[in-house]
Amino acid sequence: MKEKIKLIGREKETASIDKLMHSGRAEFLAVYGRRRVGKTFLIRQYLKNNMVFDFTGTKDGAKEQQLINFFEEYTKRAGNRKKKQVPLTWHEAFGYLASYLRQLPKRKIKHVVFIDEMPWIDTPKSEFISALEFLWNQHLSKMDNVLLIACGSASSWIKKKLIKSRGGLYNRVTHRIHLKPFNLCETELFLNNLGIKLSRYQVLEIYMAMGGIPFYLNEISKGKSAAQFIDSTCFVAGGLLHDEYSQLYHSLFKNADNHIHIIEALASRPQGMARTEIASKIKISEGSLSRAMEELIDCDFVSKYQPLIHKKKTSVYQLTDAYSLFYLKFIKTHKGSGKGTWEQLYKSSSFKAWSGYAFENIWLVHPSQLRRALGISGVYTILSSWKFTGNDALPGAQIDMIIDRADNTIHLCEAKFTKENFAITKNYGEQLKLKKTIFKQATQTKKTIFITLLTTYPAMRNKYYLEEIENEITMDKLFEPN
Repeated sequence: MKEKIKLIGREKETASIDKLMHSGRAEFLAVYGRRRVGKTFLIRQYLKNNMVFDFTGTKDGAKEQQLINFFEEYTKRAGNRKKKQVPLTWHEAFGYLASYLRQLPKRKIKHVVFIDEMPWIDTPKSEFISALEFLWNQHLSKMDNVLLIACGSASSWIKKKLIKSRGGLYNRVTHRIHLKPFNLCETELFLNNLGIKLSRYQVLEIYMAMGGIPFYLNEISKGKSAAQFIDSTCFVAGGLLHDEYSQLYHSLFKNADNHIHIIEALASRPQGMARTEIASKIKISEGSLSRAMEELIDCDFVSKYQPLIHKKKTSVYQLTDAYSLFYLKFIKTHKGSGKGTWEQLYKSSSFKAWSGYAFENIWLVHPSQLRRALGISGVYTILSSWKFTGNDALPGAQIDMIIDRADNTIHLCEAKFTKENFAITKNYGEQLKLKKTIFKQATQTKKTIFITLLTTYPAMRNKYYLEEIENEITMDKLFEPN
C-alpha cells in the first residue's frame, strides 16, 4: 500500500496563500500551470479546512450540464437555506453563491471559494465571464472574509480572461500563482514521502523521462528500479504515459494540432529553433503560430532563450518538457513493446544522444542551482546558446549552453550523462580546445572564457581534464533547494 501523499515543497506558494488568507480585504487568486502539475491538490490539501465552495468545470460540458453540477455543489453546501431550482444562467447561479456566502459567519481567516478548471466552464455563448465579473464587482469584492480562487491548466485562458482582462475584470485579480513542476529537490522529497528510496542517478533518469510532474511520479512503486518504472509506465499498453501525449495537448488547447506540430518540430532539433525556422517547417499562419507559441511557453512546454548576440528576432525556442521529448524520441516508435524495452533502448546509440541533451535540459530548468554551484548567485547572468556556421577562416561550431555573466565572464558548458566517472580523452580535449578557440575568434569577445563540465559523477582528473576544464558541477548540486 502506498503512503498517503502529503503536500511536498510549494513553500513559496503556501506563504503567498497564507498572506491572502489573513489580509483585511477580499482576495481574488488565479492559479495556473501545466496539466498534472498539482494545482488542484495544492489548493484542496492546503485549504481543506477553509473550503466553503468547491466546484470543478467539465471538459466539453454544455452550459446546462455545468450549471447542474454547480447546483449540486451549492445544494450540498447551502443546506436548508438553499434555492430549490437549478439556475438557468451563470448570473443566476452566482446570485445563489453570493446569497450563500453572506450567510456564513464572519471570522478573521477567510472562507475559500474554489472554482477549478474555469476555462472549461467558459463555453460559447454561456456568458460565464460577464457573470463572473458581476459576482466579483458587485458581491465578493465587498466581502472581506472571502478568498476566490480561479484555477485552470489552460494558462493562456487564465492570463487573457482574468489576469490581463480588459473588461470588467481588469486589474481585479489580486494575486497569481504560476505552479511549476517539481525541481529535483522536491522530486526526491516526494519519492521519499512515498517510501521510495532510489539513488540520485535513478531519480535523475526518471526526471529526464517525465520531468517533475507529481501525477506521473505518484505511479512509482516501492521495490522498482527506474528502468522498471519507465518500462511499465511508458512501454506497456495501459501504462500511464503510454498514451498521455495526445491527451495532454488536446485537453489544454483548442486546435491542439498546431501545438503538437510545433512540439514535434522542436523535438527534431533539441538544441532549439528560431521562430522563422519553426514557421518554415510547420507552415501555419503567423497569428496561429504566435498564439500557439505563447500558450506552449505559458504551460511550461517550451522555453525561450536569447542567443549570445541579443537580437529579439533571433530568439531560440527549445522544447523543455521532459515527457514530450521522451515520448517523441522513444515511446512513439516503441509503443506496446512491453517489459524490457527500456533496458534494451538504454544500450542503444540513440539513448546516448538523447541523454546528453536531456541532461542538459535539466540544468536549463534548474538555473538557481547552477548559479549557486558556480558561486555566482549574485551576478546577473543570461543562459543562452551559440551557433557559428563557419567561414573561410574558421570551421563551424555550436555550443548548446552558455552562461553569459555581467562580470565579463562566459561559461561554455558541456553536459555528460554517464553511469561511471567520465574521462576526458585526448581527442575530446582537443575538441574542447578547438571549440573555445573558434568561439573566441568568431565572437571577438574580450570576456574570460571558462569550460564548465556538467556531470553525473566527478570526472577523472587526468591530464586532459586539468588542461581544459575550469569548473565542474556534479548532479548532486541539482538536488539542492531553490
